[in-house]
Amino acid sequence: MGFTLGKHFVDGGLEVAGYYSRHYTSAQEAAAFTETLAYEKLEDLLEACDTIFLTVPDGQIESVIRTLDTYPDLVTDKILCHTSGACSSHLFSGMSNHVYGYSIHPIYATSDKYGSYKEFHTCYITIEGDKTYEEKLVRMFEALGHSVKVIAPDVKVLYHASCVMASNLVIGLYRLAVENLSACGMSRAEAEEALRPLFQNNAENLLSAGMQKALTGPVARGDTATIEEHRKVLSGISKEAYDALTASLIEMRDSYQKEESR
Repeated sequence: MGFTLGKHFVDGGLEVAGYYSRHYTSAQEAAAFTETLAYEKLEDLLEACDTIFLTVPDGQIESVIRTLDTYPDLVTDKILCHTSGACSSHLFSGMSNHVYGYSIHPIYATSDKYGSYKEFHTCYITIEGDKTYEEKLVRMFEALGHSVKVIAPDVKVLYHASCVMASNLVIGLYRLAVENLSACGMSRAEAEEALRPLFQNNAENLLSAGMQKALTGPVARGDTATIEEHRKVLSGISKEAYDALTASLIEMRDSYQKEESR
């Protein structure tokens, strides 16, 4: 995320001072990629910036905040942001020095530190935190091409769980499909090759036409007999996932049908 955000900010015309990391070589690598500076000392970075982004794993945010709190002359009244999806800006509330704390989360998978920035401008940004600079940050990201939504801190965990369902958990569902096709005599490679166009076409239909129009298969047809046959041959996690997701689709289908009949 640090690589992607920095490159995105620089390309968008924002002034980025540079990077600090526990491992100086990491800061050098990010600085070289973004044509900014690598700082050997944290205090030098803090002195150079009015806004700091903490792009570290969730479990390390509080530790970094405690470290920042030991530099009162350099962090007081500055804007501090972390990029966690699940953690709120309340993590900054324990600081003994006054700061303006924000949680800024891109709904985007940064899987490639050198390539993810290329489509980053398309992602949705959520912001929550101190009201003082909230509108300033919203305008900044909007100027970079993003749709932005301000959310409340108490919904952060549910918000992040929703993002995980639409991204990481889809991979888990895909893996179950591959495993079940392997039980039908296909190799893993054959199963993935067979599912690829089905998955891709369905995803494209979902994004272009919406959930209602993209829905196909036995739930869309009301084919309960086929659904029951599926349930007979599935077991374990596959059956649990099938039952839960089928129930969700039936609920969605029925809801749409009620709306259309009004």
